[in-house]
Amino acid sequence: MKKSAEPRHDVDPRDLSKEQIYWDQDITYGGYLSLDKLLDCQDLRTDAHDEMLFMIIHQASELWMKLCLHELHAAMREVRADNLDAAFKMLARLSRIQGQLRQSWNVLSTMTPSDYLSFRAALGQSSGFQSFQYREIEYLLGNKNAALMEVHRKRPERYKRLQVALESPSFYDLCLRLLADRGFDMPADRLERDWTQPYEASPAVEAAWARVYTSTSEHWDLYELAEKLVDLEYEFQMWRYSHMKTVQRIIGWSRGTGGTSGVEFLKKALDLQFFPELWSVRSRLGEMANGD
Repeated sequence: MKKSAEPRHDVDPRDLSKEQIYWDQDITYGGYLSLDKLLDCQDLRTDAHDEMLFMIIHQASELWMKLCLHELHAAMREVRADNLDAAFKMLARLSRIQGQLRQSWNVLSTMTPSDYLSFRAALGQSSGFQSFQYREIEYLLGNKNAALMEVHRKRPERYKRLQVALESPSFYDLCLRLLADRGFDMPADRLERDWTQPYEASPAVEAAWARVYTSTSEHWDLYELAEKLVDLEYEFQMWRYSHMKTVQRIIGWSRGTGGTSGVEFLKKALDLQFFPELWSVRSRLGEMANGD
């Protein structure tokens, strides 16, 4: 067996003479990433030390949400085309991105109430509630609530984008259409309806998913799709929960800067579900196993 090369201890680790480094570049790292523009976006409004933390966490979160939308729109196109293998990769990436977003709240939670109060007045009425990217993600996943987009009415390009998402089938709606195309009995009023309204759970849809879960070898890709959707909603809810607990830790039960009730408003979101039958079917499977 060939012996692996041992590290040499007589080589100066600072010696770059044998590296083929491009000291002159046509495209630089900073240029490709537009770092001058990106790193100049922290327009702080106070001298408070923790304002930089607060601003960068939220700016970075918006970049992650931009990637979420990129992956989510692509996954929806693949589901429409019944190309689930490609969609699975995108959905797996979405869950990882959600994990990154959740971790950002852990970093922000190092900020104390006193730290936050040192610059809170500078925020005015700005609030994460006003994130149009977050709203678009929710609309695409099925939380259709037209009232929530009114805060963007004065930005026509953003308002129109949200309106398109509101009036189009959600990701879950597309998945139900796929089940119908694969021969599952889907209620007509779940395949064609007013897409601006939130989805309501259906016993027939639950029965279809139960069939998938009890015949996994026959419907393996749909079974994997179901679990990828559960992963996505689980990570999304954990993100929401981490957000709520971080806000509670920093401002307690105070009203949010955007006018919401703060923690109480965030708590209500935890009761929302995007894919209800994928959760209720778990109880159904347990009952079937017990002969109930």
